[in-house]
Amino acid sequence: MTTTDDHLREGVEHLQAAALEMIAAARSFLDLAEDAVKQPADLRAWVNAAAARAGGPGAGGGRPENGEPGVQHIRVS
Repeated sequence: MTTTDDHLREGVEHLQAAALEMIAAARSFLDLAEDAVKQPADLRAWVNAAAARAGGPGAGGGRPENGEPGVQHIRVS
């Protein structure tokens, strides 16, 4: 076997390993999606907790602390 053949074989092995990792990652996300469908209340609680940590709309009814709306509508004529 030549050096080129060794490099080719090694490259294919790396691609196979990467493909298997992508499949495992996809399975994990599909498991999350399945759990979200089966238990939507759990997903809502998680989203609200994440929004609260990030200070997003779920944290305070969609308004910043100063009470102003988060989006200002400007009429354009």
